[in-house]
Order: sequence, then structure tokens, then C-alpha cells
Amino acid sequence: MLRLTAIARVLSRHDALFLLDRWPALARVARLIGWVPGFRRSAAMADLRQGQRLAMALEVLGPGFVKFGQGLSTRTDILGAEMAADLSTLQDRLPPFSGALAREVVEAELGAPVADLFVAFEGEAVAAASIAQVHFAIVQGEDGNPQEVAVKVLRPGIEKAFARDLDLLLWLAGLAERMVPTLRRLKPVASVQTIVDTVRLEMDLRMEAAAAEELRADFRDSQIYSVPKVIWPLTARRVMTASRIEGVPIHDVDNLISQGLDLEQIVGRSAEVFFTQVFKNGFFHADMHPGNLFVGADGGLIAVDFGIMGRVDIKTRNYLADILVGFLGRNYAAVAEVHFRSGLVPPHKDKGAFEQALRAIGDPILERPSHEISIARLMAQLFHVTEQFEMETQPQLLLLQKTMFLAEGVGRTLAPNANMWMLARPLVEDWVRTHRGPEARVRDWVEDTVETLGMLPAVIRRLAEDGDQPAAPRTVPHRPIWPYWAAIMILAILLIAS
Repeated sequence: MLRLTAIARVLSRHDALFLLDRWPALARVARLIGWVPGFRRSAAMADLRQGQRLAMALEVLGPGFVKFGQGLSTRTDILGAEMAADLSTLQDRLPPFSGALAREVVEAELGAPVADLFVAFEGEAVAAASIAQVHFAIVQGEDGNPQEVAVKVLRPGIEKAFARDLDLLLWLAGLAERMVPTLRRLKPVASVQTIVDTVRLEMDLRMEAAAAEELRADFRDSQIYSVPKVIWPLTARRVMTASRIEGVPIHDVDNLISQGLDLEQIVGRSAEVFFTQVFKNGFFHADMHPGNLFVGADGGLIAVDFGIMGRVDIKTRNYLADILVGFLGRNYAAVAEVHFRSGLVPPHKDKGAFEQALRAIGDPILERPSHEISIARLMAQLFHVTEQFEMETQPQLLLLQKTMFLAEGVGRTLAPNANMWMLARPLVEDWVRTHRGPEARVRDWVEDTVETLGMLPAVIRRLAEDGDQPAAPRTVPHRPIWPYWAAIMILAILLIAS
């Protein structure tokens, strides 16, 4: 309750309790809070948009809420496009902790003095975020020569700080689902749980190292995309060491131009890499803000920071490809069919009306010049019709939607007159022909049939063995009755309380 009071004060001071306005009872509570001394709105908030005020409040509340705000920036179905765009500017930055403390963490995790592990270790951090910071160092390479590396060190005490805030957010999401039935369709608990799971993985740097190596293997033959090599002997739960990369930050346009690099070519490569990760591999970098992507001297892309990764199963890839190709071709009937066939829209809804809604979303965006077409915005607009057609939110797509927004932002910064989705369209259409066409369906049927036939001998053998043994007498297991009474009592107490 103390933490909730502190949160309410920060939100009220930033005039950011407006999310409660949708529910009259909660809106009255918010207005009462605004009159309490110490909770009144700061005068500096008067000229800011709602999204800007909420973003500032979340930054004050700490790194857990910054992560929550970044996740919330994908929910245009809840916040609207403008507010979601304001939240997407949230930066995960904190002042660095001391180099001496970083050395202590490294020594505790790797079990040896820093001087024995590294030829040199820079005390000053080159980058610092809420979860970890990075130091440059030098190690002795496998060939005996010095090798430059980057050492990522987890921030001390970060697990406890995040656990407090994320547990609170999960509790609030559950409370919202119970108290406001109309929110259940938006799956607030599942959405927050996605953020929680992502952050917990981020706080185990061995998981990040494994993700980096998997992505590196996916692109081992690529000439346009590379990933640093993990140094496993110098990697543990709170420390990760990888080869140091050399490149220009992708948002440093002036520097890229001065080096004679083709910006439109870089956008095209970004589109190809995004398509390859999502559709071909089903494993993608889900934190592609400009600070995590560099351009090498040859124009190749270099990625860093693999704490947030996403996976897309084949069923979801098929769905995404179908709606992307359908929208780009303005085949709204096909897009509607995909939603009904996959069960995203209940069968009792009017397919014609849904197709009309898709046209109302797609035409205003697709009528614009090609370089202004935003597929991420189109996908966001699609969520606006969710309530009318009882579509359920798909939490597994939140990371992908966020990545699409980031990718579009990078593309527009580099080459405002290029459109990465139009550049990637031939790749997507070719993938659809290969994986969704008649030949692919026949191939899938043959593979399933062969797999089923291969299982038959084992099934027949097991049936024969079962037939040779006498049937065991059926017994009804004894189950104590007290858990049922306990459950009934708890349910009664909850009903009375509510």
C-alpha cells in the first residue's frame, strides 16, 4: 500500500491518472487524489500531451516502470496511436555505477581477480542502462594475440528492484481483469507476464549470450549482418564477454554519409534482415532501437544487446505473411478470411462487415505515397477494431509490433523517401509462394503422412504387448475431501469481499 501511494503521488503530480477516466468510479477517486496536498499537478505539466506526461512519470517511478511503459507503447488498442508514440520514446538509461563495483561483480562471478582474467579492463563504462552496463577490455586471444572485447556487467541489486515493481504490476493487472470484465479481452495479465518473463531473461546474461550465439549461427553465411562472438570462459550469470565491434551507430546519419555509405542500401538491408529473422528463422532481435545497431565500413549491419529476443512459430508466421501480402495487395477479403480461419475473430461475426473495417483501416494508409506507408501503424490500427469484432489480443505479437515500430523509425531516419516494407515485399511474397502455395501444402501433407506411417510399427507393437497382459483391476483412488471444502470457503470469502 505504501508503494501504491507513492505511485499514485507521482502519477498525480504528472497529471497522468487519466487512464482511470474510462471508469466513472475510478475517475472520481483520481479527482479526489488530485486535491490532496503534495499530490496536486505540477504546473510544468500544463502544456504537455498525455503521453508525454505519462512517460515522464514512468521514468521517475524507476526502471521496472520504464520497461512496462516500453511494453505499453505497443498497445495502441488501449492508448491510441499518439500516446503510444510518446511512450515509445522512453529511454532505458541510468547513471553508471563505479568501475570498482563492476570489478567486484566480475571477480565474484568468474572466480578470479580481474588482472588474471583480462590483459586490461577499463574502469569507466561506455554504456549504462537499468539492468547492466558495458566496459571495454582486452583479453589474450586463442592465437596468443591481444583481443578487444566488451564486458557487460549486471547492475548490483537489480533483481530485487525489478521483482518488487513487476510483482506489483502483475497484481494490478490481475485486479483489473477481475474488477473490469471488459478488459479481459485485452489480456492485461498475459501482456504484463510477457514483460516480466522478458526482464527475467534479461537478468541472466548466460541467456543473452545463448541468444547471441543462436542469432550468430542463423546469419553465419550472411554478408550484410553480423553478431559479436561470445567469449564463454568469461561469461556467467551476471557477466557476459563478447568480441568488440567497430561501426557507426545507425542513427548517426552525418557520419554514415561522410564515409560514403549508401543510406537507401542500408534501409534495404535492414528490411532483408528483419524479414529473414521473422519469417525464415522465427527468431528475431526485439530491441532494435538505434543504439543497438551499427553499420560497418562495408555497409554491413552489426547488432548488439540480445537481452530481448522474440520467437514466432510457423502458424503465426503464416498468419503475418498472409495479412501483410493481403494488405499490400489491398485484398481485404483475403485478410478477413485469415482472421476468421485462424479463430482470431469469432465465427458469429459478420465477415463482410469485418472486411469493410479492414478497408477503412488500409485504404487511408495505403493511399499515401509509398515512402509514407507505415505497416506498423496499419497493424496498430487493426487493433482498434478488436472490441467491435471481439478479437482477442495476442500477447506473443507485442514484441514483434514494437520491433516493427523501431525498424520503421530507423528506416525513416536514414532514408525518408524509402519504404522498408516495399523493399521487403518481394521477399515476403516469395516466402508465401514457397511456404503457402499448393506445392508447399502437398509437401506438408506428404511429410505428415510419412511421419504418421513411421509411428505405426511402435503403436502396433505396444497394442500387442498390452493385449498379452491381464487387465489390471480398476481402483478408485482415495482423495481427501478437505481441499474441496477449503476451496469452497476461499471462494465464499472472495465473493463476500467483492
